[in-house]
Amino acid sequence: MLHTRKAVVAAIGLVAALSLTACNGDDSALGGGQASPTASADKAGGTGGADQSAGTGTGGSGQGADTGTGDNSGGKVDICRTDDLEASAVDNTTDKTEGVVTVSFKNSGGDCRIRGFAGVDLKTSLGDTVSVDRNGEQAVSQILKEGETAAFNITFPVNNSGGSGVKLTDIVVTPPNETKHVTLKWPAGTLAVTDGQDSGKLEISPVGKVSDSPAG
Repeated sequence: MLHTRKAVVAAIGLVAALSLTACNGDDSALGGGQASPTASADKAGGTGGADQSAGTGTGGSGQGADTGTGDNSGGKVDICRTDDLEASAVDNTTDKTEGVVTVSFKNSGGDCRIRGFAGVDLKTSLGDTVSVDRNGEQAVSQILKEGETAAFNITFPVNNSGGSGVKLTDIVVTPPNETKHVTLKWPAGTLAVTDGQDSGKLEISPVGKVSDSPAG
């Protein structure tokens, strides 16, 4: 697998620029591209999407747990919870060699705090699980108000070989600092079967707030 860095691009009618950060998911198609079917949420297991702050992470792509208390007392804002996030995935690929799938989280609850990388596993048609590495971008903590959206990109090598490639079926996503995941349908094409050289990397960017997403 090959690694590349791309600025987060969110699909909400148009591809919007992101500040760095993330939230929790459920499924709801946002804007242009091919919207994924309804996300299914599962409490047990899954990949944990902890951020880069100090602490102990929970599985998957997580590097460390957030230090939030889980409430808004004393001016503290709780982390974005999976149950309050509407998750969707769209294909934003424009390049012939590197593909881009954007996963978006729309906040349907109250104000929440999001920071870090989501936990991401890709499921193949053969029942295998493909883990996705993080890119080297820095995550930034942000507040996501009700109605606002955060997103991140999955970049992958496009299959131009003429062969069948690796057929993906699902994306298992855990928002940063959460343990409950959602499952989205993979909206793009097959992955190239590579030897790990010069074909582009399979990786994710940090979750970032979509700057022009409307609140309310």
